[in-house]
Amino acid sequence: MGWLQRLFGLEKPEDAQVNPEPAAAPEETGGEESIAPERLGLNGEYDQSGLAKRVALAFDEDGSFDDIDSLYVAQTGGTVVLKGSVPSQDILDQLVQVAQGVTGATDVQSDQVSVG
Repeated sequence: MGWLQRLFGLEKPEDAQVNPEPAAAPEETGGEESIAPERLGLNGEYDQSGLAKRVALAFDEDGSFDDIDSLYVAQTGGTVVLKGSVPSQDILDQLVQVAQGVTGATDVQSDQVSVG
């Protein structure tokens, strides 16, 4: 089971992107407001958990993290929060590096992850 499915109950949308372009602002806002990078959904739409979902998608697309099912992804603003456990520090470092590459991620917290 992939990260998006396990964490959010979502199948990967057909046009999902880790770093999508923002969709046009809704008409009722006058088309003036833009979506904050951490709130961009998988297709550029507004999504309160957009950053966490895009990080999960990045982990799905990497392929080397498919066997990890004890780690969870959350977000607090632009900070990606990793919680749970991973088999090694090397894998945790790789996960942090992938998460840092997602647009809108200003920091990655991994202090709630146990290694081993």
